[in-house]
This record gives sequence, structure tokens and C-alpha cells, in this order.
Amino acid sequence: MLSFTHVYQAPSAPGLPTLLLLHGTGGNERDLLPLAAQLLPGAGVLSPRGKVLERGMPRFFRRFSEGVFDLEDLRQRTIELAGFVHEASEHYQFDHARVVGVGFSNGANIAASTLLLAPGTLEGGILFRAMVPIVPDPLPTLRGARVLISNGRVDPLVPTQETDRLADLLRSSGAEVTVHWHQAGHELVHDDVTQAAEWLAALQRTVL
Repeated sequence: MLSFTHVYQAPSAPGLPTLLLLHGTGGNERDLLPLAAQLLPGAGVLSPRGKVLERGMPRFFRRFSEGVFDLEDLRQRTIELAGFVHEASEHYQFDHARVVGVGFSNGANIAASTLLLAPGTLEGGILFRAMVPIVPDPLPTLRGARVLISNGRVDPLVPTQETDRLADLLRSSGAEVTVHWHQAGHELVHDDVTQAAEWLAALQRTVL
């Protein structure tokens, strides 16, 4: 039995990746399905629901307060999520080497944590409104991983310097990182989606 309530949709053609969709606080496994269709039509989808409840709202890991994470819980939840991706790839028979994390807010943070704590689980990541989730010691080797960070310049929850810290952390680990800034707050805007779709299309071209 797979360990998360989830939605799975197979890729429509060989060579297309599977997008691991990771919702924000209060979301569920269906929240980001429309976004996936805009980012890369025909891509596979694996979309789990976070198991942690905060005042009844699903999340992927616990926090003590806004921006202050329970790091031990984050570590455990990250390894659990990585295991779920591996189990799902065997169960549904999709290519485990072609999984791209797509996360918003809390989902973006656990996607970044998965890159850092469970390297090899994700080919890359699209991180909307992400911050530094954890700083591993030692840093992992992420050579070959590609990451897009898409954040807002007037986000009240994620300061611009936090975005810079995350980009530096991933680059120090060997990842190829692109940062797109938007004149926006914590909400997604049209440019987030269009630029992420262009980035993902370019990633797909380098693989084929």
C-alpha cells in the first residue's frame, strides 16, 4: 500500500517526466493538477496530500511558527516522501530518474528538502515561494540537478534574502539554479506559470 493519499496520472507519451506536485498549507492532492497541465501538457503526475494537520489544514511537515520549522519532523517527513516516490515509481512503472518536484510554499520547502536530504529522488525542482528548509552538514552532491526558484519581491512570508540563501545553498551543492523574480506577494501570478513552463520545456529538450 502506498503511504500517501494521492492522485496519479501516467505520462501520455514516452520520454515525458512525472511531476511530483506538492501543495501549500491547507491544500490537497488535487490543488495543483490544473497547474501541471499548464506547465507541461501530457506529463505524468504524482500528487500526494500532506499528512501533517495544522488547525485542520494539511501540510507536509510541522512548524513551530511562521518560518520556524520542526527540523527533526522535516527530516523524517522528507525521507518518508522520498520513499513514497520510489514506491510509486515501482507500483505505477514510471521512470524514477525523470521526476521533477513542483511545489508551492510548504510544498516547495519540502521539495527543496528532498533535493538536499534525499539526492537522486528528483531530477530537478520548480519551487514557487520557497525558503531555506534545512542546511545539511555535509552538503549533498547535486551535480546535474536543475532547479527553478520562482519568488515574489513583495512576499510578506519569504524575504528576498531568504531566496538568495536558498539559491546559494543549492548552487553550493552543485545544482544548476535559475531564479525568477516577480512583482508579487505569496500568491502565484501568471508570469510564474509561463516562465516555469518555458523552463520546464527547456529542461525537457536537454533530456531528449
